[in-house]
Amino acid sequence: MAKVIMVCGKICSGKSTYSEKLRKENKAVVLSVDEIMLTLFGQNAGERHDEYVEKTKKYLFEKSLDIISADVDVILDWGFWTRDERNYTREYYSSRDIRCEFHYIDVSDETWRLYINKRNKEILSEKAAAYYVDDNLANKFNSIFECPDKEEIDVWLEC
Repeated sequence: MAKVIMVCGKICSGKSTYSEKLRKENKAVVLSVDEIMLTLFGQNAGERHDEYVEKTKKYLFEKSLDIISADVDVILDWGFWTRDERNYTREYYSSRDIRCEFHYIDVSDETWRLYINKRNKEILSEKAAAYYVDDNLANKFNSIFECPDKEEIDVWLEC
């Protein structure tokens, strides 16, 4: 039976790159909140951004069940920044007898800043379709992010 891999990590920690690697290795489907949000709204969905993100996640949870029923692995690429979200997601799949794994990308602050700078340069030169991460956004998400405990995570990657 197919499984779900949830990729956890800070904004701009390498989740999408890692998800793409997993997609190729597992012949899986990646479901990305950012991909949908950027396609529909570009860089700014305004004051309703968080509402749209939650609706997108709800849609992707439901879509993932369709994909899993076709016996194809699913990779959820959207961060899982809080313990509550990780617990909800694990329960969502476990209650449906679907195997799931959390993969966490642990980056040092120095590496994280390098990734942010690299991404921002790629966005400005139109080589990447991703969110531009200024200091305010980085600080906002850094303050929201709850580092998982080792027992929450199935695969712990250090970058």
